[in-house]
Amino acid sequence: MSKRSPRGSIKNAFVQKKNVMMAVILRDMRTRFFNHGLGFLVVPLWPLIHMLVLLAISNVMGRSVPYGESLNVFFGTGLVPTLAFMYVSRFMALSVVLNTPMMAFPVVNPMDILHGRALLEVSAAFLTLVFIVSFLLATGDDPSPFDLVSAVEAYISVLFLAVSAGTLAGTITAMFPIFSTVYGLFMIVVYASSGTMFVLSNLPEQIRVPLSYSPVVQCVEWMRSAYYPGYESNLLSKEYIWGFSLTCMMLGLGLERAFRRQIRGG
Repeated sequence: MSKRSPRGSIKNAFVQKKNVMMAVILRDMRTRFFNHGLGFLVVPLWPLIHMLVLLAISNVMGRSVPYGESLNVFFGTGLVPTLAFMYVSRFMALSVVLNTPMMAFPVVNPMDILHGRALLEVSAAFLTLVFIVSFLLATGDDPSPFDLVSAVEAYISVLFLAVSAGTLAGTITAMFPIFSTVYGLFMIVVYASSGTMFVLSNLPEQIRVPLSYSPVVQCVEWMRSAYYPGYESNLLSKEYIWGFSLTCMMLGLGLERAFRRQIRGG
């Protein structure tokens, strides 16, 4: 009786994992959006519409530009990372609960569902970015950053933060469904305090310092420092963002592993 080689076992496990994730993604796309895969285009449009409404209100109110020459670009540097975090992590938090029937198959585990949703939402976030940049170009604004490498790093960092927070929130929600409501309400606080509509350095110290402990605020500061030379970001800590993200990811993975049987049992 021949033994299966370790390399073959790893390859088969990888193929199985890929097939499971694709099945989860396809089900997610069809059940969430008009029972058709093309409904996926709705995902990146929601943040774009959100941004357009806020930009329209700000322009009508005649708000001055704190940095740069374009109000659209300034708000965009805050909205892009903030909305990316909110939408990715929020929908990941709901993923296991919404896909509970998938766990009737022994080969599917909660982390497969979380990873599948993460891939779907991150893809949507990149499409949103393309749509927003296209919009800014169409309106005559220049969306190119002063430091392109730093801007890319900031966006990748906020996506990793969103996936990490979504992994933790999704695991907790799978155990306690009511947590999805709590997390949704928490997103309102995150948005209001993100720094999208204000400059952190202009706030009093007793407000500025507590807000700086929000990793989303840190990501907004990172993005704006990449766009505007001389932007004051004394409270920016890139190590804090990655440390916070890794902590959330490890906690999420640990909780899912420890309580997988309870999560599967509903």
